[in-house]
Amino acid sequence: MDKNNRLPLYLQLMEDLIKKIDESYYLEGERLPPERELCEIYKLSRITVRQALQELEREGYIYKVHGAGTFVSSKRYNQHLVKLYSFTEEMKKNGKVPSTVVLNFEETVVDDRLASKLKISPFEIVIKVVRLQLADDEPLLYETTYLPKKFFPNLSKEDLESRSMYQIFIEDYSLGVTKAIESFKATTLREEEAKHFQLPSNQSAMMIKRYAYHNEYLIGYTLGIARGDKFDYIVELT
Repeated sequence: MDKNNRLPLYLQLMEDLIKKIDESYYLEGERLPPERELCEIYKLSRITVRQALQELEREGYIYKVHGAGTFVSSKRYNQHLVKLYSFTEEMKKNGKVPSTVVLNFEETVVDDRLASKLKISPFEIVIKVVRLQLADDEPLLYETTYLPKKFFPNLSKEDLESRSMYQIFIEDYSLGVTKAIESFKATTLREEEAKHFQLPSNQSAMMIKRYAYHNEYLIGYTLGIARGDKFDYIVELT
C-alpha cells in the first residue's frame, strides 16, 4: 500500500483484492485470509481492512459466513433491462449452458385473481408450469408461469424441457412475444424455493412478475424468483 497515494488506503486494498479475485489468485468459494492476517500482510489497521471488506461485500465480490470467515463470491449475472430477453439466450451470451427442469405441469382453471391478471374469464383453463432454470447445472431461477390453453392447445412438458418457452411460442404457434412488462420486488426465499436452490430459506431474492404479450393479447404471466446472490438488474435511462 502506498501511503503517499491520494487514494484512501481502504480503496487501495479493495483494488488489490479485486485484482487478485479477477486474476484467480483467490478462487470462487475460497476463504480469504482473516482480518488480522490481512492487517499483517498489508501493514494496515484493523479499521482500514474492515472498511475495505465491508465495501467488497456490498459490491458482491465477497460474502461472510458467521463463524467461518469471508469467502469469494461466485460470478453474478448482469441483466440489462433495455429490450426483450430470455433466460436461455442470456445464459448463452455469458458462455453458460442453460437447462430447464419442469417441476410441475398441469391444466387448471383460474380464480378471479388470476383471471384478472391474465385478462381472461374466471374458470377458463390455463396451463400452469413450474420450472427451475439452470446455468451449467447451477439453479438460478424458480418460475411459475400461467398460459391460457386456448393459445397453446398442444403444449407438453417434454416441449418445455427441450426448448425455451419463447422458442416454442414462435415455432409451434406463431406467437412471438412482442412486448413484456416486468415489475421487481425484493423478497426472501420460501422453503420450497430454497430447497431447489440448495440455500437457506429467508435468504434475499428478487421477485419478478412478467406479463408477456403478442400484440394486444396477453399470452403469459410469470412469477419468477431469482437468486439475490446471482443477479444484478441494470436499467438504461436515456
